[in-house]
Amino acid sequence: ASAPLFPPLTSGRCLGAMVRRRVSAAVFLAAAFLVVGISLSAGPSRAADDEPRAMLFSGRDIWRNGAFAYSGLLLAPGGFEQDGFMLKLLLSGGAYRYVSGSLGGVTVIGVETLAQILPGFRMKRGNAEFKFFFGPELQWHKLWPDDPGNRLRGRDFGLRMIGELWYEPTHNSLIAGDAALSSIVTNHSARIAFGWRVAEELFTDGVYLGPETQYFRSDGYRHSRLGLHITSMKTEATEWSAAAGWARDSDGRSGPYFRLGLSSRLANE
Repeated sequence: ASAPLFPPLTSGRCLGAMVRRRVSAAVFLAAAFLVVGISLSAGPSRAADDEPRAMLFSGRDIWRNGAFAYSGLLLAPGGFEQDGFMLKLLLSGGAYRYVSGSLGGVTVIGVETLAQILPGFRMKRGNAEFKFFFGPELQWHKLWPDDPGNRLRGRDFGLRMIGELWYEPTHNSLIAGDAALSSIVTNHSARIAFGWRVAEELFTDGVYLGPETQYFRSDGYRHSRLGLHITSMKTEATEWSAAAGWARDSDGRSGPYFRLGLSSRLANE
């Protein structure tokens, strides 16, 4: 694996100085990105007074070697239908297990907590919508038994970059994808999905149904998925998405996975 943008945290007298340097660098870069995003969003386009500017979202992800949950808030001062600045706040946590090579094949159980503050912006060109986020994140991992060979141990601070795509080539088709890169042990992930509009008589605007594939990689670990997704299932003020399929990781373990997500735009008072 390639070297991370920041080295892993160490113990001793250097720990405090290293954390302070990381925090200062992350805050500076995120603040600069925030200023640029606000400047770009200060154009003539404005949302209607009653257009929502905040969205709550949450989700669950389960497979045989891990279970995770997340929730967050997405803010769009100019509205979700306008190009401009956005801010994503996210908290997540979960439990997982893996086979440790440094411990002679022992199965390690881990729990994680993650927090992100990600300024970004939205652009729409024709039928394609792009979102980009960049900002600091904090991760905390606890392992049983302790695994010195795993660089995701204890607390770590870094930067995360996320890109998202939503493209409707025709009224009845969808190409969606996202990619993320973190400076914490350079873990990264990518997903792409294709969909076709179905069930228009049951749901508002129907839903998209089709295949998806996803890949995740971190220091010494790889995980890939292939499955089916249902996207944009709208019920009143809530939009749902779900996926199921087959997953396999670099430990040679495989099994089904399930993912559920929902979001709800908050009406202005």
